[in-house]
Parts: sequence; structure tokens; C-alpha cells
Amino acid sequence: MAGADGIDHREHLIEVPLVWGAQDPRRITVFARELVRHGREDAPHLVWFQGGPGNRAQRPESVSGWLDAALDEHRVVLLDQRGTGRSTPADAQSLAGLDASEQAEYLRHFRADSIVADAEAVREVLGVKTWWALGQSFGGFILTRYLTTAPASLAGVMITAGLPPLVTEDGRTASADDVYAETYPLTARRNDEFFARYPGDREVCGLVARHLADVEERLPTGERLTPERFQKLGIGLGTASDFDALHYALEDPFTVAGGTRRLKAHSLAQWGVRLSMAQNPLYAVMHETIYGRPGLPPTAWAAHRVRNRFEVFATPPQELGDRFCFVGEHMFPWQFEQDPALVPLRGAADLLAHVEDWGELYDLEALAGNRVPVAAAMYTPDMFVPFASQQRTAALIDGLRPVVSAEHHHDGIRADGKALYARLKEALG
Repeated sequence: MAGADGIDHREHLIEVPLVWGAQDPRRITVFARELVRHGREDAPHLVWFQGGPGNRAQRPESVSGWLDAALDEHRVVLLDQRGTGRSTPADAQSLAGLDASEQAEYLRHFRADSIVADAEAVREVLGVKTWWALGQSFGGFILTRYLTTAPASLAGVMITAGLPPLVTEDGRTASADDVYAETYPLTARRNDEFFARYPGDREVCGLVARHLADVEERLPTGERLTPERFQKLGIGLGTASDFDALHYALEDPFTVAGGTRRLKAHSLAQWGVRLSMAQNPLYAVMHETIYGRPGLPPTAWAAHRVRNRFEVFATPPQELGDRFCFVGEHMFPWQFEQDPALVPLRGAADLLAHVEDWGELYDLEALAGNRVPVAAAMYTPDMFVPFASQQRTAALIDGLRPVVSAEHHHDGIRADGKALYARLKEALG
């Protein structure tokens, strides 16, 4: 489809095996949107891997930021990772005919190894021998897998805020527990920054949490809003783009109805949109599975367990008062009881949390012998993928060129994409 903005949109829907490398008849489709700027029809391809897991590729309503810069040099492929967007869906609706064990078995095939195999199928359909790749957050996890299994397909790799945790400071294989032991303190620090900027909000949040423990308030989707779910609004603190928006969502939330203090319908509506996983349930289901590796115990709701090591997170939010603290990119088992979009997947999510035989995603020997040009942007304040952990992984990938920034948060590619893209390309030489 030719666009008035000088960019052609080419859509590709490709059938792939559900289970790569096995005699399994099940098939799914993956969707990729190829964008080509007029006059650049012969440019090399670049494939984009979205953050997540479980998020579809971006839908650019206007071309700007990194995408605008990339289209000057590349034909860009925006891949809807399996289970997302226009690829075969993996959600409560599509999995409704399966029991929990069947759902869990199906979803075991939605990790980075399968996504890389899908990408290879897309590359072959496009007739491309090698392509460039850019991955944000979980997209960087995917590209680290790509480097270990199909490096010959990669002309160059750029990663933003997404080098996966491979080893701990003392050299052990990094587990989900290790990840959350690092992210909870970072989350507490980011809370302090937020409440220092908006000091009145901490009192407001403490009052709301106490109110939710005592008074039944319902979200527009019908379920009761609990103090612990209100605490999940903090996921936006990990980004620069949502930092101030959270403050505006907390403005003046109370009203008086019939002589009783209640939360405003407007506030509940805003919070409901922010808290619902209806648009990306796969994110909730698969989030901790990305840390599953051989030799490690099951993830077993690591974020839920590890929070008990930190007093401010172990304390029920309604008891925190003026010490109120939001949580961040942490998934909890009670979300599958409270969010209507997740309730039908609660059994599968729990089974996935107790898988003991995850396959290996990363070949450390292959990474040590890497010959693909790689540049990785790492942000020292990153609340989601800790800088120290990314540094350790960067040291394991031969030839990786780090691009370190103290200015950006996890969404640096969204906040300053054009400049960041230029820095990554410059680092690659």
C-alpha cells in the first residue's frame, strides 16, 4: 500500500510451526509489516523487535523518531511476535477450548527461541540473506538469542535497554529471583524521585490505599479495585514518558457522594485503563518465563516471593500511609484472580511458573566468539533492566560496543529515538 507520506506499507502473513524442530502438526501465523521509503526500495532490511514479552509491534500513525531515521537507510520490518497483533493470537479467547495444562503446554512455545525461528522464516520469505536488527527491552533478549543461534543472518545488531541477565556478580547463572532482588531497590529509588517531585502524592496514595481496603470501589470493567492492584500503577515510573502522567492520573481522586467519601468515576476510569491487561495478557502470563533456564529452580512467582525481602514492599500498601510505594514491572499471582482479562489464564500461568525443564536460550560460548557488530544502549537509572546486570552481560558478548547514558530511562528509544539510533549506528562504525 502506497502512503501519502512517501512510505509504502507491505504486509506479510506467514505460516510457521507452533513447535519448531519437532514432528508437531500445529501451525500458527506471524505477521510482519514492511515499511519502505520511496527511493529506498533497494535498501538493506532492518527488523524491529518490540519490548514485552507479549506486545505487538508498534503501529506508527506518523513516522518519527528512530523509525524516521532508520527509513533513510533501511527497509524496516515491524514483526508482530507470535501471539500478538495480527499474528495468531494467544489469549483467553483463542485458548478457551483448552484446559489449563493444554494452555500451558501451548504457551511454552512463545519464548525468545521460537520468536527467533519465526523471524528467520520471515527473512527467508522476504528473500533476504542478511538483515540488520534493532530490539528494545525484551527485543534485546530476543536478539541475544539470535546472536547465539543464527548470527550468519545478522548484518548488525542494535539493542536498547535489553541485555538479558545471564550471570550474577559472583558468576552464577542469573535467575528470576536475582533479577527482582535488583529491581525492587531500583523501584524504591524511583518512587522516592517521583514523590520528591510531587510530595503531596504520597499522602494521596496512602489515603487511596487505606480507602480501598475499607470501601468497595469498582473499576468500569466491574471488578473491585484492591490496594495491591492500585499499587501496580507504578509500572509507568520506569519510563520518562509516563512519569509526570502518573501524577496527573492521581490528581484530586476523591469526591463526596451521599455524605460518603468515594473515589471519582473519572479516576477509576483512568486507573482501570492503566491496570487492565486486556490488550496484552501474554505479557502477564509470559513475563517470568523469560528468565527460565536449565539448572535453575522454577520461577515460582519470583516477584511475589522476593518482595518479602524488602520491608516497604512486604508491607500491605494500605498500612504504609506516608511511606506508600508503588511496585513496578512485577507480576503477581493475585492479578490472575483480580483482572478479568487474566482470570481464564490463571491455571496456565501457575503451571508455567512451576516448569522445571526450560530449554537454554543463550549459548555463552557462542556469545564469547561473536563476530556480528553489536551496539547496546544501557541506561544507568533503568528501573526494569538493571544497568549492573546489563554490564555483566555486555562483557560476555565479544566486540559489543556499549552506549551508556545517565539521561534516559527504560523508554529512551521512545523519548529520544532519532538521536539514540544515530548514536548506536555511530558506535557500530
